[in-house]
Amino acid sequence: MMRQLCFVLMPFGKKPIASGTTVDFDAVYHDLIAPAIEAAGMEALRADQELSGGVIHKPMYERLILCDFAVADLTGANANVFYELGLRHGVRPSTTVLLYAGSERMPFDVAPLRALPYQLAPDGKPSDVEGACQALRKLLEAARAGAGGASTDSPVFQLVDGYSAPDIARLKTDVFRDRAQYAVAARRQLAAARRQGSAALGKAVGELGELGDLEAGVLIDIFLSYRALSDWQAMVDLVAQMPAPLARSVMVREQLGFALNRLKRRDEAEQQLLELIGERGASSESNGLLGRVYKDRWDEACQAADGFVADGWLRKAIETYLQGFEADWRDAYPGINAVTLMELQNPPDPRRLELLPVVAYAVKRRLAKGTPDYWEHATLLELAVLQKDEVAANKAASDALAAIREKWEAATTARNLALIRAARATRGDEMAWATAIEQALDKRAAD
Repeated sequence: MMRQLCFVLMPFGKKPIASGTTVDFDAVYHDLIAPAIEAAGMEALRADQELSGGVIHKPMYERLILCDFAVADLTGANANVFYELGLRHGVRPSTTVLLYAGSERMPFDVAPLRALPYQLAPDGKPSDVEGACQALRKLLEAARAGAGGASTDSPVFQLVDGYSAPDIARLKTDVFRDRAQYAVAARRQLAAARRQGSAALGKAVGELGELGDLEAGVLIDIFLSYRALSDWQAMVDLVAQMPAPLARSVMVREQLGFALNRLKRRDEAEQQLLELIGERGASSESNGLLGRVYKDRWDEACQAADGFVADGWLRKAIETYLQGFEADWRDAYPGINAVTLMELQNPPDPRRLELLPVVAYAVKRRLAKGTPDYWEHATLLELAVLQKDEVAANKAASDALAAIREKWEAATTARNLALIRAARATRGDEMAWATAIEQALDKRAAD
C-alpha cells in the first residue's frame, strides 16, 4: 500500500532566530522531523521553496493543498513558512501538525494553537531527539486517526461559521502523487550523476525530459549540479530556459552573475549583479560576487601591466566587498576578501588592521553556533596567513581540505593565498610555509 504524503514546511540551512541562536534547520529535518514522519508510516516531502530562490510555484501550491498531512516548524517566525501555513489552514480543516523550538515565544496569531515544543543544543541542532521524535510521531498518528472527523486544527475552520473545505478530486491527488514521487527520484538521479562527472550529469538531465515541464526545485537542482561541476556555460543556458519568475529570483540571478564572470563575460556579470543590488540593496552575497568581478578585472589589468587601471579596479573591489560586509557583519565572506585585497595594496591599506578582528569574530561566532562548512575553514586559513600564524594556518588548512565540496572552492582559496604571497614577496616578506598549503589546495582543485 502506498504511504500517505506528509509535506514539511520549514526554513532551510542555518538561520538566526530572535534568541540569538543559529538554528540548523537541516539537522532538525533529518534528525527529528523526517524520522518521526517515517515512524508514523508516512512519506516526507520537504518544501523546496527556498532552494528555488523564494519562488512559490505550481508544485508548491499542490503540495500545500493536496498532501494528506503536513508538519510546520514555526521556529524563528519565518515569513515563508507562515504564508504556507496560512494557505494550508485555508483548505485543510485538520491533519496539520505544528512544532517550534521550546525557547521561542509563539507569535500572537498562532499562540492559541497546539504546537509541539522541542529543545535545541548549543550547536543549533535538536536535543533529546528520541523523545521529540516519539512525541511528533504520536501527534501525526492522532491527526490520522481524526482525519475526516469533527476535530479541526485550522483556526479558519474553527472560527468562521459555515466555512467548508473545497472538494479535491481524487484523480487530482493521484496525479500530484506521481509528480511528487518523480521529483524525489529525479533529485536522487542527479545526485548520483554529479558524483560520476559531467558526462553522467548531461545524460541524467536528458533523461528527465523537457526542462519546461520540470518543477522549479528540480531545475534548481540541475542548476547547482552544473555549478558543482564547473559547467558555467550550462548554467547560463539553463537560466534562459527557466520560467520567468524562477529566472528572476535572487539566487538564480546571483549565480548567473557568478557563472558569467567565470566565463569572463565581465560586463554581463557586472550588469546582472548591479541590477540586483539596485533593486534590493547591498547584501553580503550579491556584493561578494560583484567584488569578485572587480577583483578579476584587477588581476587582468595586472597581467597586462596596466598599473593605473589595476589600482582603480582594486579599490573598487575593496569598497564593494566592504559594502557587502557592512550589510551583514555576520557573514565573513566579503570581509575576508576586503581584508585580503587591502593587504595587496602598495602600501597595504591600514584599515585592514581594524577589520581583521571583526572578520575573525564573525567567522568564530558561526563556528561556535553550528557545523562549519568549507568557507568558514578557508576564512580562518586566510586570516591566519594574513596574521602570519603558521600553527593556526596549518590547522585551518587541514580542516578546509577535509571540508571541500566542489573543486573550484579549493582553487579560489589557493589563488587568494598566492596573491598574498606574491604581494609580500615584493616587500621582502617571504613565508615559505604558506607555499605548502597553497600547493595542497591546488592539488585538490586538480584532482
